[in-house]
Amino acid sequence: MIRVEGLEVVYPGGNRALAATTLAFQPGAFTVLLGASGAGKSTLLRSLNGLVRPTAGRVEADGVGDIRRELRAHRAATGMIFQQHQLIGRLTVLSNVLMGRLGHHSTLRSLLPLPRAEKLLALEAIGRVGLLDHALRRADQLSGGQQQRVGIARALVQKPRLILADEPVASLDPATADRVLGLLHGICRQDRLTAVVSLHQLDFARRYADRIVALAGGHVVFDGRPEMLTPDIVTRIYGAHPQPEPELEIAA
Repeated sequence: MIRVEGLEVVYPGGNRALAATTLAFQPGAFTVLLGASGAGKSTLLRSLNGLVRPTAGRVEADGVGDIRRELRAHRAATGMIFQQHQLIGRLTVLSNVLMGRLGHHSTLRSLLPLPRAEKLLALEAIGRVGLLDHALRRADQLSGGQQQRVGIARALVQKPRLILADEPVASLDPATADRVLGLLHGICRQDRLTAVVSLHQLDFARRYADRIVALAGGHVVFDGRPEMLTPDIVTRIYGAHPQPEPELEIAA
């Protein structure tokens, strides 16, 4: 389990991105952070692995305790998936995925080629996202959906307990986004991984989430199962103009 207690983030200039928030994320659950742009969901998600330092409150994880004291150990057990993939385009898919293993080695050891066992782990992860025949291609030769699958493989090769995904499909067309989210959801189910995924698409949240935590203006305005989302709650999340449903018939 990972928990936040009284977590608050105020950025320079006095912009309060996240009001004091207390939440617990249960093991094995696929939790979606839902909200419009600027709602605070990315700030909350990035606080869970120390990419954003809280102004007040604390983040704790089972087996680690306060992550500020054991940040390296917590990050080694946390796979992170980014909106813009964060791949090195000139490197191969295999080399990009192997970067997920660097946190398991000392700084000095990581400067040397990783052993064969690590490469086998990376190839296994690449196979799970359906890209084994692309393992030696440059990352910048892949489509956006394929690049995001590389990002998923890089997270998986860490052998994580926790997966964090920050708007992982925002840059993809709806049909490709649905396939990528379905792949991620299936892997988390199969491996019993705890996942916290920030989205702004209401339809995807309803389809994949075990639990939705919705934010607006830095405040949690809903916390419950997808079927509990009523039109009134959706209006609180998005205001008078709710997020449109994706057109899933669009070709990838």
